[in-house]
Amino acid sequence: MNYYEVAPTRIVRADQATFTYESETPLKVGTLVTIPIGKQHSIGVVVKTVSKPAYATKPMGDVIEDLPLPESLIGLSLWLAEYYRTPLATVLQTVLPRGLTTKRRAQERLEKTSFRDRTQIVLNPEQTQAVTSIMAQPTGTVLLQGVTGSGKTEVYKELARQTIASGRSVIVLVPEISLTSQIIDEFTHDFPSLIVTHSHMTEATRHLAWKQALEATQPVLVIGPRSALFMPVPHLGAIIVDEAHEPSYKQEQAPRYSALRAASVLGKLCEARVVFGSATPLITDRYIAESNNSLIVRLDKSARSNAKASAVELVDMTKRQNFTKHRFFSNKLLEAIEQNIATGKQTLIFHNRRGSASTTLCENCGWSAQCPRCFVPLVLHADTYTMSCHICDIKQKVPTSCPVCNSADIIHKGIGTKLIESELNRLFPKTIVARFDGDNANADTVNERYKELYSGEINIAIGTQVVAKGLDLPKLHTVGVIQADSGLALPDYTAAERAFQLLAQVVGRVGRDERDTQTIVQSYQPTHPVVQFGLKQDYEGFYQYALAERKKAGFPPFRFLLQLTDVYKTEASAVKAAKQLSVTLKSTVPSTIEVLGPTPAFYERQHDTYRWQLVLKSTRREALADVIKYVPPTHWQYDLDPSSLL
Repeated sequence: MNYYEVAPTRIVRADQATFTYESETPLKVGTLVTIPIGKQHSIGVVVKTVSKPAYATKPMGDVIEDLPLPESLIGLSLWLAEYYRTPLATVLQTVLPRGLTTKRRAQERLEKTSFRDRTQIVLNPEQTQAVTSIMAQPTGTVLLQGVTGSGKTEVYKELARQTIASGRSVIVLVPEISLTSQIIDEFTHDFPSLIVTHSHMTEATRHLAWKQALEATQPVLVIGPRSALFMPVPHLGAIIVDEAHEPSYKQEQAPRYSALRAASVLGKLCEARVVFGSATPLITDRYIAESNNSLIVRLDKSARSNAKASAVELVDMTKRQNFTKHRFFSNKLLEAIEQNIATGKQTLIFHNRRGSASTTLCENCGWSAQCPRCFVPLVLHADTYTMSCHICDIKQKVPTSCPVCNSADIIHKGIGTKLIESELNRLFPKTIVARFDGDNANADTVNERYKELYSGEINIAIGTQVVAKGLDLPKLHTVGVIQADSGLALPDYTAAERAFQLLAQVVGRVGRDERDTQTIVQSYQPTHPVVQFGLKQDYEGFYQYALAERKKAGFPPFRFLLQLTDVYKTEASAVKAAKQLSVTLKSTVPSTIEVLGPTPAFYERQHDTYRWQLVLKSTRREALADVIKYVPPTHWQYDLDPSSLL
């Protein structure tokens, strides 16, 4: 008889992650099995071979897959549970696909083809040197810092090509599903049989893609968002993280893990190379790379030797003479759009606000429309003529009169992408205008309409942050930014970093080849350092500026953070619980840990609940991890290394 420790994929006991079972058949670590738990059966993963225990054991059920998971994936799961103080069962629910015990009908695999007509690209000397430097380092994490248009994707492709030629698999992570079409099209030229996985696929399709990776006998290339990191590929040799600065690489539900940290750990377990690619690396990642003397590979020039920098114009939004033709499109921006339409060129408008108007007010008494569940302003969506809460998604009809004073003087203030879309359709009725944001139907996303964007069929593209990431559009001539400083007022230590990244990234959508292009940036704070650094795409200047601010305030990378949030039905309960835990922690934890709060969360009321929070700072992450044992098991959420405090 053989005995094994098996980790179930559901929590059985809060203090126990694995249980011992017996099996007449020898099994390997990583084997997926069914196991009896009480009167029910659950899915489990064999994590360890053990000797016969002193107590009686139950026999396992069926083996779900003949092939075991890679041991490196088991090691990563155990690390995630320990590092983020999360139950192993919760981690396994994230690592494994749904429907493991469902029998799937094999689907015919369609070879992916690219619609781009292009010749084989030859790497320039700087790209060649970058590949050589990275391949010379057999394992470990490398920061590939390349300006927009420097050809990082070509470096990724060459790294993948050499890795697969050596008999090892490659995983390429993208920050969002919206970018998969472009990067798939790039890689299809060289890797026509690549595997794609993302959350917009059906459960069956994702499961079959997972099985394809598990059963592969040859090296494979996988592309997808952060969950693609858990694909059971054979002999993993490289993990490439594109746009590594993006906040979407941090999961906001348990287990609240960073895909970047997880990729580095998986790389160590597999002895694989890990590459973080970005034009604007996270301040913390850049600081860690410098402190650890890790390899930082720079691409400081455009991939095209004849690339011409975009002409950047900054429009002061406080000067109304710049806006005589329209209230939020400056005269310069409107003239550029008109010229582009006349000459068949493409325009990209960026604004990081969804909807039509962010505030609905009564001019007579000052009443404003708020979500009854979350107490935040309802956002007008003029296309459906509804008001929506962007937290809980509750929808209401647009009022025709004030519910307080019955006045009909209802006004809508603020600018959102839907308002921009409707105004551009009104001003330029014969052009094709497309909006890309979180309100898109599945058929209207960047991922689905990328071919139209790339070919220039879409004359004017409007979008939130989704259009600022990695898009390379050959017909694009003008980038317009409606309000460059819109995110700077947020009460969060990452606000400046996020504003800089978005501005630098969206400016980088043009100036990538020999064509004359222009960038028109509108701002109420045109002299703000973040706006100035972003316009110049001056990462080094911003890095030094932001690092000094973080050091002064005691935020990462100089301190580790733990965010504790309570959730109660009443405000009194939320406040009371937060105060009680604050008193407990301040009298219990070492004096080296700084306890801030309690304060209301940025979104204090969500989904009919109230939220208050504590923020803990320390120079030692382990000290913060030890604090979690004092957190009550109910009503509280914790986040080690939060990417934001909002």
